[in-house]
Amino acid sequence: RLKTCNRLQVILQHLKMSKQTDSTAEVLLEKKGGAGIITLNRPKALNAINLSMIQQIYPQIKTWEQDPETFLIIIKGTGGKAFCAGGDIRAITEAGKVGDKLSQDFFRGEYRLNNAIGTCKKPYVALIDGITMGGGVGVSVHGHFRVATEKTLFAMPETAIGLFPDVGGGYFLPRLSGKIGYYLGLTGCRLKGRDVLKAGIATHFVESEKLPALEKDLIALRSPSEEKIADVLNSYHMKCTVDQEKEFVLNEHMEKINSLFSGNSVEEIVKKLKQDGSPFAIKQLETLNKMSPTSLKLTLRQLREGASMSLQDVLTMEYRLSQACMRGHDFFEGVRAVLIDKDQSPKWKPATLEEVSDEFLDNCFKPLGNDDLKL
Repeated sequence: RLKTCNRLQVILQHLKMSKQTDSTAEVLLEKKGGAGIITLNRPKALNAINLSMIQQIYPQIKTWEQDPETFLIIIKGTGGKAFCAGGDIRAITEAGKVGDKLSQDFFRGEYRLNNAIGTCKKPYVALIDGITMGGGVGVSVHGHFRVATEKTLFAMPETAIGLFPDVGGGYFLPRLSGKIGYYLGLTGCRLKGRDVLKAGIATHFVESEKLPALEKDLIALRSPSEEKIADVLNSYHMKCTVDQEKEFVLNEHMEKINSLFSGNSVEEIVKKLKQDGSPFAIKQLETLNKMSPTSLKLTLRQLREGASMSLQDVLTMEYRLSQACMRGHDFFEGVRAVLIDKDQSPKWKPATLEEVSDEFLDNCFKPLGNDDLKL
């Protein structure tokens, strides 16, 4: 009985696989050689990830993790413009406005997926070619290998829409060198190409046009170990000369970033920036002034606490924060101003940092009892 049952499961799995490779599917899940390949397939939406994609990818990663015939997992995006531009924010906004469960289910599913990637026992290779922001960072940065190209554009722009750098941002951002992570998380600063590698977000850098060959070489590996996969990635990385001579874009500002963004509060960071008065500091002040004051305060505390937490504890914390944002005003207003009406002038409530009380913040970080994220 058991054997036929298992055989049936295998057959069904194969049928499901072949069904999933139809080009209209939002995510393609296929097995090539010893590699499980995830292709985000919403090019018109810049491969933004929605709940149905999450619900397909998560069990597939878990299945491949247990499968002795799968040696590595590769994730990539279609369309040439984006790896994944983020989560499907519009759908979450619509749901949140009417108190629909999607605003819980989406974040819960997304963070469970981020954790599955962060704890995956099989080597996980993300080809982050093109725009990689928000949710796209979440499905790449926690894996073993992240391959950037000259087309990679990284950002965690959440403070501009009344959110915070979630998807495990509280884990990986404070672990970047110096205060880079705090700077990226608060300002939403964008990094391009080789700078994504230099900041410590990517592990390798390869020309965009070489990715199909790289993928082929990875698939062709016989019983690939993490070392063998690293060897293939390293060989492509070493041969890539694009922008090799270019200095890291933040190099000249690193001293300032490390001192100015080391404040214990957002008010202190703002004060340091004002006192510094350099063109760089003034530019950062202008940026921070546009962001949701609530988001800035949530973010700084999230990063400071996340610096000494496990990924699981960070995701649990971030789920609490996500639900606090769904109960609040700024997320809906930020999405309206930036993504829907595109007038770029959100009216934040409260409008100043001083008005965001510690008591309010404490409330956002409070456990949700039975509704907490379970990993």
